[in-house]
Amino acid sequence: MRGRVRVRFLDTRPLRSSQSFRDLWLGTSVSQLGGQIANVAVLAQVWDLTRSPVGTGVIGLATGLPMVLFGLLGGTLADAVDRRAVVRATTAGQLLAAAGLCAQALADNRNVLLLLALVAMGTSCSALGAPARRTFPVRLLPGDQVAAGLALTNVSFQAAMMAGPAMAGLIIARWDFPAAYAAQAVAVAVSMVAVIRLPAMRPEGADAAGGRRRPERGGWRIALRRPTLWGSMATDLSATLLAMPIALFPLVNETRFGGSPQTLGLFLSAVAVGGITAGLLSGTVTRWRRSGLVQLSAAGVWGMALACFGLAGPLWLALGCLAVAGAADTVSVVTRGALVQLETPDAYRGRVSSVEHVIGVAGPELGNFRGGLLASATSAPFSLVFGGLSAVLAVAAVAATNAPLRAYRTPPAAAKPAVSGVADAAAPAG
Repeated sequence: MRGRVRVRFLDTRPLRSSQSFRDLWLGTSVSQLGGQIANVAVLAQVWDLTRSPVGTGVIGLATGLPMVLFGLLGGTLADAVDRRAVVRATTAGQLLAAAGLCAQALADNRNVLLLLALVAMGTSCSALGAPARRTFPVRLLPGDQVAAGLALTNVSFQAAMMAGPAMAGLIIARWDFPAAYAAQAVAVAVSMVAVIRLPAMRPEGADAAGGRRRPERGGWRIALRRPTLWGSMATDLSATLLAMPIALFPLVNETRFGGSPQTLGLFLSAVAVGGITAGLLSGTVTRWRRSGLVQLSAAGVWGMALACFGLAGPLWLALGCLAVAGAADTVSVVTRGALVQLETPDAYRGRVSSVEHVIGVAGPELGNFRGGLLASATSAPFSLVFGGLSAVLAVAAVAATNAPLRAYRTPPAAAKPAVSGVADAAAPAG
């Protein structure tokens, strides 16, 4: 970058230029809020049943494994059939799982395996539809607005992370777990309405009758053949698998801050405060063309911030470290998402998006499991510091060995993208 950096606020052009994207964004925002409320409820209920960091770490397995298995299958589906239909069906499955969580809480379930099975069911449906859902912005928006659309989606996610855990703490304290799961069910129903309103989105290259197309290559093979893709995904995996702190929050909360559910909610909200602050200023980042270098830098900051969180004593310092980590995560997610979508031809976006989804979502869950196991053998501070510093070293290794990612520049706004499906993204298939 040359000269003075110009700070820009959130780019809202995607909400004005595409009604379909606006509907999708609103529905997704509500669903994310309900999901954050449910996440805190699951974390608190498992801790209540097991009183063990291994128990809360197992939540990572219950979510991470289905994400890997069904995320990859969802990528194949997204490149073979109407992507809107896939998301409709999987959202309906998520609604059933949310209703099941509410029912088990009303029945005062004491079986942690039943609870984890329902969590795995909801995650499986989400993972199956996630690759198709990830292709929506690049089909609904012009190419130069894709990063801005992803930034808007990330801001709504961070806002949900900020408000959801705090709301969950209040809801659980006043009405217990059934009300928290009921809130999730209502939110998923709202998301379902938004998906129904979207236009049909068949993969480009399918026959005129909308028939299925046999996939030519798997998403992993496509990603591994492009240094910018595998480098971006490896950066995210390094950061999340080695330095994910959420499974340790209940233990840190109990040993340092008295175990209050409100404080537990503040940990998650602090991450969101940093994330939403970075999101509100994301107009600066989304206009930077050196997105590969930006992602590498943000991933390194994430690891250092979490290592510092492991050493922080006062609550204000701990929350500050988590806010910095949240800001770095937002920058990394936005730049990675735009890079992956713009670098992948539409015919393969479902499969490559499934790989990105597996890494971007299963990585943190498996990282939570890793963190819980290490903390049970040592301590929470050691697990956090060791994981954060390991993530920094791993990201540095990716940067040192992947010159194309370091040098990557997004296409200028006035240029016609070289990737099929981006140039005509303003006119979604119908």
